[in-house]
Amino acid sequence: QSQASVGPKDWLFGSSNRQGDKVILDTKMGLNGMDLIIDGWFHERGVLWPGQAMSLKVKQVLDHHRSKFQDILVFESENHGNVLVLDGVIQVTERDEHAYQEMIAHLPLYAHPNPKRVLVIGGGDGGVIREVAKHPGVEEIVECEIDEGVINVSKKYLPSLAKGYDDPRVSVKIMDGAKFMDENQDSFDVIITDSSDPVGPASVLFETPFYNAMYKSLREGGIVCTQGECMWLHLDLIRPLIDSISETYSTVEYAYTTIPTYPSGQIGFIIATKGRGECKKPERTPSDEILEGLQYYSPELHEASFVLPAFAKRAIFGKK
Repeated sequence: QSQASVGPKDWLFGSSNRQGDKVILDTKMGLNGMDLIIDGWFHERGVLWPGQAMSLKVKQVLDHHRSKFQDILVFESENHGNVLVLDGVIQVTERDEHAYQEMIAHLPLYAHPNPKRVLVIGGGDGGVIREVAKHPGVEEIVECEIDEGVINVSKKYLPSLAKGYDDPRVSVKIMDGAKFMDENQDSFDVIITDSSDPVGPASVLFETPFYNAMYKSLREGGIVCTQGECMWLHLDLIRPLIDSISETYSTVEYAYTTIPTYPSGQIGFIIATKGRGECKKPERTPSDEILEGLQYYSPELHEASFVLPAFAKRAIFGKK
């Protein structure tokens, strides 16, 4: 995992230290999530969205500690339910989490005709595996999370997400995702990487070697779907990564969802395939019963999510 170059004050006040395209957070000192609560409001300020902030009113702090990897904060908010914050960045609020969890899971899964084995890297809160478990044809779900602390606080304070762990098809590996994939090649039909932003322990998940590792761990005809940052903020990260992995994967596409508590209210997904065509149209559709329980994903939205605003389409896929 990446080492220190940006101190906690840099993180709070928006200066960054870049090595190539990678922003690096001081994981030795780290930041104290409690410092971001001022006058009863949590303020999310980050190097990846300089000049803007997201604020939520805090009812009470439920948990705050530092794991081996990152600062973990959980608080009950005034109108977004419980909120999970890692290294000062909002990961989940109970109010809008479905807009992210459903899309990152169902875009690749419904684009695949018959997924049997699914790997989820990151996503220790359990929301993605909860969604994967809604596919009755899936026989095995492997959750690979490097920080067990995230799993533990989610089971305690985010039970509506962590109920994903109750499914008997789920097995949990507390380890580095790249190492697990290296040991399990040609193994999975779908790989979903639900990572935090490319700072601190998650920075390696936004680099070409990690995508190469996913490719090797995919079965022929497989699909990867990863958290792909924000088109309003991170085109300088998205385009080089897509260009780089396009040399390896059969197809590489970009879709997005809208979610109020993520920076600029939007986050994207990089969806790439091995030995098959694009994923813009679902191969399967949810049963009426499953569809009734979904709050965001639908077959119509599946197709619509790949339609990008003109500026983003030009920036990500247009001529250089």
